[in-house]
Amino acid sequence: MENTNAKSAAPATTSAAPSRDSRGGGFGGGRGGDRRGPPRGRRPEEPKEFDQRILALDRVTRVTKGGKRMRFRATVIIGDHKGRVGYGVAKAADVSAAVNKAVTQAKKRLMTIPLVNETIPHQVESKFGASKVLMKPAPKGTGVKAGGAMRVVMELAGVPNIIGKLLGGKNKINNTKATLDALQQLRLKKVVVNA
Repeated sequence: MENTNAKSAAPATTSAAPSRDSRGGGFGGGRGGDRRGPPRGRRPEEPKEFDQRILALDRVTRVTKGGKRMRFRATVIIGDHKGRVGYGVAKAADVSAAVNKAVTQAKKRLMTIPLVNETIPHQVESKFGASKVLMKPAPKGTGVKAGGAMRVVMELAGVPNIIGKLLGGKNKINNTKATLDALQQLRLKKVVVNA
């Protein structure tokens, strides 16, 4: 009887869960211990100079001799909310590459919008392709009264008050180009001082 008790007691000691040290993932014991180490302190993200927004993301195909070649076209608008804004259109095999290329292109096309009393200095119209835009100054507290691509451009540019209307086609790229062309026409009054 004593032999059977000894046999039954032996498996109980061996069936216990092995310690963490024996598996190599313990607190400094085993084969190398915990290799992850202490959590690394992440660098605080630097504030981006420009805020970006994807206006349109389209899948475009080109028919070639070997078949159809599919790519992505990204239309991106960037701005710093302080009067600078730009746009870029780029194609790539995947979405992230297309967006990055469009942002790089937009940084090369930056323009500064002149503001007077938190709005544009005068009324302006522009046309690009079938797209027509009309923009008017607005008093303080009006906000951005515009839609579509024009609204995105105004918000990223940081124009507080404006009234805008898209009058022509619904193509987002043409509307963006017409809007930026209209903003380039804005001029401030020059004060002439008699000598």
